Amino acid sequence: MKLNIKKLSLYSLICLSGMGLSSCEDFLDRQPITAVTPEAYFTTADQVANYVNNYYNGYLVNSQGQSLFHSQGWNSGIANNDANTDNLVEGEGNLSYFAGQWQSSSGQNLLSDYGIIRVWNYFINTVVPKAEAGEIQDTDGNLTQYIGEGYFFRAMAYYNAMVRFGDLPIITEVLPNEESYLQEKSVRAPRNEVARFILSDLDEAISRLNDAGFMNNQRINKQVAQLFKSRVALFEATFEKYHKGTGRVPGDANWPGGNFDGNIDEEIRFFLQEAMNAASAVADHSGLTLTENTHVINPSYAQIYGWNPYFEMFSQPSLSSVPEVLLWKEYNKTISISHDAPNRLKVGDNDGLTRSLINSFLMADGLPIYASPDYKGDESIDNLMEGRDERLQLFVWSESTVLKTDPSEAAIGESGEVAYFKKPLIDNSAVQNLDRTGYRQRKHYTYDYTQSVGDDLLGSNACPIFRVAEAYLNYIEASYELNGPALDAKADQYWKALRRRAGVDEDYHKTINATDMNKEIEYQDLGAWSGDGLVDATLFNIRRERRCEFIGEGMRWDDLKRWRSWDRLFVQPFIPEGINLWASAYQNYVDEETGQTTLVSDGTTNANVSPESVSTYLRPYQRFQANNDLYNGYTWRKAYYLTPIGIQELTLAPSMYQNPYWSATNAGLALE
Repeated sequence: MKLNIKKLSLYSLICLSGMGLSSCEDFLDRQPITAVTPEAYFTTADQVANYVNNYYNGYLVNSQGQSLFHSQGWNSGIANNDANTDNLVEGEGNLSYFAGQWQSSSGQNLLSDYGIIRVWNYFINTVVPKAEAGEIQDTDGNLTQYIGEGYFFRAMAYYNAMVRFGDLPIITEVLPNEESYLQEKSVRAPRNEVARFILSDLDEAISRLNDAGFMNNQRINKQVAQLFKSRVALFEATFEKYHKGTGRVPGDANWPGGNFDGNIDEEIRFFLQEAMNAASAVADHSGLTLTENTHVINPSYAQIYGWNPYFEMFSQPSLSSVPEVLLWKEYNKTISISHDAPNRLKVGDNDGLTRSLINSFLMADGLPIYASPDYKGDESIDNLMEGRDERLQLFVWSESTVLKTDPSEAAIGESGEVAYFKKPLIDNSAVQNLDRTGYRQRKHYTYDYTQSVGDDLLGSNACPIFRVAEAYLNYIEASYELNGPALDAKADQYWKALRRRAGVDEDYHKTINATDMNKEIEYQDLGAWSGDGLVDATLFNIRRERRCEFIGEGMRWDDLKRWRSWDRLFVQPFIPEGINLWASAYQNYVDEETGQTTLVSDGTTNANVSPESVSTYLRPYQRFQANNDLYNGYTWRKAYYLTPIGIQELTLAPSMYQNPYWSATNAGLALE
């Protein structure tokens, strides 16, 4: 049974989202669900489930508001979620972040966050008392599960707001429309208290949710909540550690929150231990194993499935039988629930992976590329992939990667005309299909041709949302941060398992000993940097493992933020680079009959590639210099680690305070 429930645009119940404290008027008294009354609704478990169902698609998002699964649009879905990091460039770049153009708002920036929070406050405050009073008919026995999902969603809403804003008002009620009460509740709690509140909501969820396997893992389960708890705790611990002293952490001398009676070092230890406990609960749960890698890098030309379960974890219609995947999204073209990821990953999506990311992948012998005798150089993508970490080989296209085409053309394909990727489309005049760097990712691609015939939203391969591998990585990093480089037995076990699956020598100590941090920062890996300088080789390699495992899954932005890695740009701007174009790859763009090239590198606005005089490597934002704010690379400002509070919000709620390095009185550019 499903009800036709309409989602309303909800005001923030601290009234920072209206046109004034008095403007909320009677709207605050309206019911959040139309066509039903509170007395008639929430009387059965089905109704409770339907309320939660209504928000699965819209509220499973990250801190940037990006969906955690493929959207129903003409793009490559979550494969693009690493945009605006050192992993991936998109379009003409982000001028707000990287050219200093981000301006604070004169209005209300917290509106959308507290609108979402209100949805779950209403749910919890309405459903929980009715359930405890036995007033909800629970014929399927899943009422407790649905309530747990509500607590999870409120935790996720608060987490995303905390990542963006830091300190937050903790609102758990559906507040009355009384000005003094609203102002009283608009006090920002220190971020560590917000993080503790999020963990408490996740504990409530964990106590109610069913184990993994419930509803084929298409609903949030206990292990999803535990994994998310480890993510929240690790984020907060490392943010507090690496941002201490910047004014962004409670207790700093210039923290705008005033007096702080806690001990931030104790808070860091608390969150690290919570991260380890929650992560190991998932990693050690019976049956939740990593998906097998058969070490087959390409399918046979006519093959779709059955060649490599690791690749297919991101490219098959159902993930119900994949133990590593704790939560996933199903698609069905027949009911208009589909996406365009396979086609865009096949034809290009106006983006590109960076050389920085490509260089971070180890050789199969466990050594960095600069330390291994097996490295063949980067004159071609095929060369640089030979003998490398298989995550690079599986999830990034190279010249000899099989490109599945129309089965009726199999004979032509076998002759080499259309069967292989052959070359990136760096010269594509159709900008929407341009390869910005020459490195295009293959994760989330499927060899089912029917899903990539054209730009018609034909994609129906499922999308994993939470994976067990994250528990391994969260535990390893938290273990290092809490106890130092001497990793415990579990961290050792988890790290070796990840490397074994990736086809890399399990001896991570060999990697650490061969790591040259100056070389890594030369390769522009921002994860090599935190705050004022380079991190040590052990921590860097833990971060490297995370980066390589989560290619195309949108983890990098939050990681660089919590590590305070963007500070590197104060020392050296980040110049995105791609393939080694001018060594020999440029010859792939010369017509054999006419001798004419399709590459334009004259430095004008008509150029489609950067000139050799700039670098032998393709630099997508150095094609021309005129009116090009990113020509000299990405820059950064101190203010950008936190989103500013809107000026109107500060006016309406005098107890609020502005985030560091933003003006509290005037909208505009960051102060620092």
